[in-house]
Amino acid sequence: MSGAFSPPFTPPDRLVPTLQQDGYAVLSPQGVAEWLGSPLAELDALHADWDHLPLDEYLKDGGRYRTRRHACFTVDDAAVQQVPHRAHWQPVEYNALHGGMQRWFAPMEANTVAQPVWRHLMLALCDAATGLRGAQRWHIEAHQFRIDTADGIGRPTPEGAHRDGVDLVAVALVGRHNVKGGETRVFEAAGRRGERFTMTEPWTLLLLDDARVIHESTPIQPLADAEPGWRDTLVLTCRAGGFQGG
Repeated sequence: MSGAFSPPFTPPDRLVPTLQQDGYAVLSPQGVAEWLGSPLAELDALHADWDHLPLDEYLKDGGRYRTRRHACFTVDDAAVQQVPHRAHWQPVEYNALHGGMQRWFAPMEANTVAQPVWRHLMLALCDAATGLRGAQRWHIEAHQFRIDTADGIGRPTPEGAHRDGVDLVAVALVGRHNVKGGETRVFEAAGRRGERFTMTEPWTLLLLDDARVIHESTPIQPLADAEPGWRDTLVLTCRAGGFQGG
């Protein structure tokens, strides 16, 4: 990745203070394993799921470059509960392109959410959210994304730089193959300061205080035109007070 900036990694024991100070933090893959108390091999075992994601039929730009699955959970103290499958909804104030739509995506596979590492991930995310906002019941939406380059270009964030209308956002790079681009950009929501870097190692994890920063990822293109290219991510949002859309 010539010309790419490396992520500014934060030690796991400095995660919440860094979120409080800067509004975002990035964990290395090894930092994620330490943070979860699970070996990376347990996360790697989830990766095959991304090879079978259904097409996102809601893209308003007419693209067919995004496949995805979706699931919702509540976390109350140490109790993680998957809720009945529901639509994903955002107000237009947070997603000008796809806001205001009831988007029914295919549910995540039952075997995925049954993995012990999945529960560890939910609990760790809520611990970070609690560090920011205090202890409460948390509402998590999980999104598995694959952005591909079959049509020459893929857009991880077709809505542009945005906030999600939640308390905490986590973006994990699951993998990338034969692509260039996909640079992550994080900006202060009420200021000038920003950061740009490219996540290249699987299970690099970006966490964002959604009230303080906006974020986007730049489009991807194939490195070799004759080969397929893709970028896989897992996006988790954590919100107090309920899911968006009721």
